[in-house]
Amino acid sequence: MSQSTNEYGGREPARFSLGTFRSFKNPVFRLFYGGMLGQMASMNMQMLARSLLVFRMTGSAAVLGAMSFANALPMISLSLFGGVIADRVQKKYVMLIGQAASAVIALSVAIPLTLGYLSADVSYNILGIVVPSWWILVLTSVAQGTVMALMMPSRQAILPEIVDDEELMNAISLNTMGMNALRLFAPALAGFLIEAIGFEAIYYVTSGLYLASVLFISFLPLTSTITIRGEGALDDIRQGLNYVWQETTILLVLTFSLILVVLSMPYMLLMPVFTETVLNVGAKELGILMSVSGGGAMVGSLVLASLPNKRRGMMLLASGILLGSALLAFSLTSTMNMTLVTVVFVGLGQSGQMTLGMTLVQYYVDDEYRGRVMSLLLMQFGLTSFGAFLAGVLAEEVGIQLALGGF
Repeated sequence: MSQSTNEYGGREPARFSLGTFRSFKNPVFRLFYGGMLGQMASMNMQMLARSLLVFRMTGSAAVLGAMSFANALPMISLSLFGGVIADRVQKKYVMLIGQAASAVIALSVAIPLTLGYLSADVSYNILGIVVPSWWILVLTSVAQGTVMALMMPSRQAILPEIVDDEELMNAISLNTMGMNALRLFAPALAGFLIEAIGFEAIYYVTSGLYLASVLFISFLPLTSTITIRGEGALDDIRQGLNYVWQETTILLVLTFSLILVVLSMPYMLLMPVFTETVLNVGAKELGILMSVSGGGAMVGSLVLASLPNKRRGMMLLASGILLGSALLAFSLTSTMNMTLVTVVFVGLGQSGQMTLGMTLVQYYVDDEYRGRVMSLLLMQFGLTSFGAFLAGVLAEEVGIQLALGGF
């Protein structure tokens, strides 16, 4: 079967090819992928470092959950505006600004850690109120959540502009595979760096990775944009919500995906509590557990990248059942070996629900509303933190195992 050349100069594979890595033949997708790797490596390393640092400074699961909630607020409240931006502005520029801002935020934690301004025994008197230094982490978490809310819809909505419809599931699967590969390696690296050098090393490294991502994105070509004709951002949001409400398939996929995320993802953000109070292990073992979960998710992504575009809804339901069952088993473990086994299946379920939910939404949405609809799907990142806040408060009362198992 012959191959053709797309508008970006990449050779398109045969229509019915089941090559697992076929989207990498597109040079623009490779640039996009390089930028994604820098961003997601930083996010995974920071997630582990920030959670563990806050828990060691406070010893409170509720404070850890509150920090996650602080990250969630802008992601929930501003994601819809990020969707409007994605439908109005060249997505490349949005991604460039977002990655550069993330590098600055990482440095704003690294420098206080290096200078000793951020530690358990340091506090500040602000207008007569004593504020512990860990509030720096809360404020930077809010800032990072704001950047994510405004940038991520553009990052996801650009994919259909650089790959063909028939390659969309493959591209999303490979994108998820890369994210999960970083869940495999980045947390383990972060754990070793924390043990060997200290928390500040994580934030300097992630700042450099964000800047590397800026370099990759700067080489992306400008893609098509759709100018929204409305009275303003709020009117654009209203039109997007009305569109989703009228499109039953999109509404069902969004609802199902968001519920799955709220109930399943808190385990990752509260993993430091589990490792230090149930398993009685340190940062190195925490990194290994998160990496093993990423390994399971990576396997799931590879499988999905090799499959044709068939029975995706049924596979999404199966992923949800696997994810719930694996999380219940995880919450009942009390030894490192058993926990390692269960998180593999948690990763498999997470990969399935993330990839298939994203693919189905991207496939059914009209181009005019793509950014705004993707912003609704990406609110799951904020709702994850909201779920972690609720689970953290519950863990203070009934224990981390019952809290996560109940979810």
